[in-house]
Amino acid sequence: MRDFRWLWTSQAASVLGEQISELAIPLLAVLVLDASAAELGLLGVARWLPFLLLALPLGVLVDRSRRRRLIVTADWSRAALTFGVVAAALLGVLSLPLLAIAVLLVGCFTVLFEVSYQSTLPGVVPVDGLATANARLQATVSAAQIGGPGFGGVLVHLLSAPFAVLAHGTMYVVSALAIGRIRVVEAKPAGDKAGFATELREGLRHVFRDRYLVANLGFSALYNPVEQWIMVLFALHAVKVLHLDPVQIGLVLSMGAVGALLAALAAGGAVRRFGAGRPLMWCAAVESLVLLLLPVVDVSWGSGLIILALGGIFAINGAGTAMSSVILVTIRQLRTPDRILGRVNASMRWITYGTIALGAAAGGIVGELLGTRAGIAIGAAAALLTVVWVALSPLPHIGDPGELAIAERISPNGTAGITSIREG
Repeated sequence: MRDFRWLWTSQAASVLGEQISELAIPLLAVLVLDASAAELGLLGVARWLPFLLLALPLGVLVDRSRRRRLIVTADWSRAALTFGVVAAALLGVLSLPLLAIAVLLVGCFTVLFEVSYQSTLPGVVPVDGLATANARLQATVSAAQIGGPGFGGVLVHLLSAPFAVLAHGTMYVVSALAIGRIRVVEAKPAGDKAGFATELREGLRHVFRDRYLVANLGFSALYNPVEQWIMVLFALHAVKVLHLDPVQIGLVLSMGAVGALLAALAAGGAVRRFGAGRPLMWCAAVESLVLLLLPVVDVSWGSGLIILALGGIFAINGAGTAMSSVILVTIRQLRTPDRILGRVNASMRWITYGTIALGAAAGGIVGELLGTRAGIAIGAAAALLTVVWVALSPLPHIGDPGELAIAERISPNGTAGITSIREG
């Protein structure tokens, strides 16, 4: 398990850095560059557009390459770009176009990291240890989501936004160094067998020929852009309308992550008791409906009540998204052969993450035209489409998800259980 500990360290550093940047980058834009709603939307597009452009071809590359080498390349590249942003900010030459370009390039290497990372664990951990390893990785993600935004808010408050971004970049260095400490020999990639385009189409075909994966895809592809629509506007709304400081905003997001952690830990038990279908329907309804309360929160309530209200809303929303993510990713794994898992992961992310760029753009435009409160309200109403999709899909009718497993996913004792993993 020595090698897994280094992989675990890498993952922990990377997700902590990402959670710091979740708050630090928008606050850098708002507090240092006086960004508007439309400009924050542009940054959101820059962050997520690489998934739309690069996920599919990189999925083929990952299935052909030494994956740990790709992860190290992605980490060092993201660190260098992030440090460049910090240097530009401290020298007073940072601009929104420059920040957007840096965010776009970091996003390109993030796609490479994400697609590579999901397929690395089986080469480090034996089959009988995968469930435990996945549970530890998921717990780390949830813990980072609890502590990361709050830590980022404190850094912005005490040291300024550029130094919070510096901490973000340092985490990528830690991640790269940890991956380099893994000693187990990585299996030789399969190489080019059918041609690049053919391999790329194989992953897409597998997704669109499976009705459960199509339902899975629609759930995320409808909800993710709306969630980003709202989050693009939230940082600006919290600062300009609700008059919260960075520490208070970080606290709100951290409270939301507590709900996600508790739900992720409860996902296995919920599926064993109720099956997969009913929890998925509950999650879709809860995580979408609670967002309608966000524009109701008003500055007249006072900062204490505002923080409690927003924290409660994000906690309930986070619980729904975390539990549904655990179940959806498990269904994907159970329905997909190992040899094309990288391409299927990339195909799913191409759409479910690629549409986030469209949500960020739409949120920024609507917020610029109608104001942040109205923009958030419209985004929250659009989230209800997710509930309709899930209700009409085969997802609510799933009992034991193990019954959906393809032959190679059935263990020697005839079972195919759920593991605690989450889409990141």
